[in-house]
Amino acid sequence: MPRSLTTRVASVAVILLAALLPGGAAAAAPPENTTAPSVTGEPVYRGPLVADRGSWTADSELSFSYRWTRGGSPIKKAATKRYQPRLADIGRTLRVRVTATDAEGESTVAVSAPVEVRRATLELRQRPSLDGTRRYTRVLEADPGAWSARPATISYRWYRDGAQIRGERQRRYRLRADDVGHHVKVRVTVRRDGYRPDEASSRRTREIMHRVGLRRTATYRIETRGTITASMKMFRRQVAQTFADPRGWRSAGVGFRRVKKGGDFSVVLAEASTVPSFSPVCSAQWSCRVGRYVIINQLRWRHASPSWNQANKPLRTYRHMVVNHETGHWLGHGHLGCGGNGRLAPVMMQQSKGLDGCKHNPWPLPSELWYG
Repeated sequence: MPRSLTTRVASVAVILLAALLPGGAAAAAPPENTTAPSVTGEPVYRGPLVADRGSWTADSELSFSYRWTRGGSPIKKAATKRYQPRLADIGRTLRVRVTATDAEGESTVAVSAPVEVRRATLELRQRPSLDGTRRYTRVLEADPGAWSARPATISYRWYRDGAQIRGERQRRYRLRADDVGHHVKVRVTVRRDGYRPDEASSRRTREIMHRVGLRRTATYRIETRGTITASMKMFRRQVAQTFADPRGWRSAGVGFRRVKKGGDFSVVLAEASTVPSFSPVCSAQWSCRVGRYVIINQLRWRHASPSWNQANKPLRTYRHMVVNHETGHWLGHGHLGCGGNGRLAPVMMQQSKGLDGCKHNPWPLPSELWYG
């Protein structure tokens, strides 16, 4: 065999032998992923996610690195096994990219299935509550309760017997006349970035009470004088409503109970021409009080007074005023004047005859809430 050919054969044999021997020059196969990486944990804002690297050939001889992506793009400072979703992730898809590297520096990348990040839930830890005295004119204050994360904004809605009270959206609520005898509660709505809005309600209060407790009960009966053309059924009902209203003399601690006979005083619906028969000081134009008689002039009951009508005030409020005014005399109150231009008139002011700059008002002022 020629020397040149012998040399070439020997060289090939050496190369083949080297490839077959340990530590030979043949290239090693890169790592192979047999089970794809996955993500565990709830994909919600701030809900921790953990990457599972999946399964690999020669797993124990590999090193692993992680990179989280959002919509396919790498997320800055997100190169560990754990990741806490951020505000920018809400509504986007996340994946974890796992890189396996062997001892020779060969590497393979495998990617998890996508997960979509949702808003988290503000979990209620302690329901809202109400503080304060449950009496007319007093203030109730809402405690918004405790939540799994501190709310950024809190809004309030107040309810009476399950029906929302229009316009009341503050943390504090001053109890109204309409609340007396009813139940009140507050509904709190909480919001924070990254969380779904949530709401919770306080327990309802026990019945709201009058401004003060009952200190005295006065009995009255209904009478008439002269020819009556007004509805007596309505008269009896509306007089009783005025006496029971928390804005009236009940706020002075006086309760009123109608009786058929006797009674502490009489409420008389009188034909206008009969009013002077009770006393020379009484006029056929106006209502009057004489002794035990609270006399309501039928003319005024049916048509109110010129000044009341000129101010476009409802007839019903005039009826409240006239009953409160004349009953106030029976309770020991005298006439009062206007307390200042633009203020509400005292109910014991003769509002039908002049206001002196005050405004019509059918209810006793706080300064009038006493009885003799």
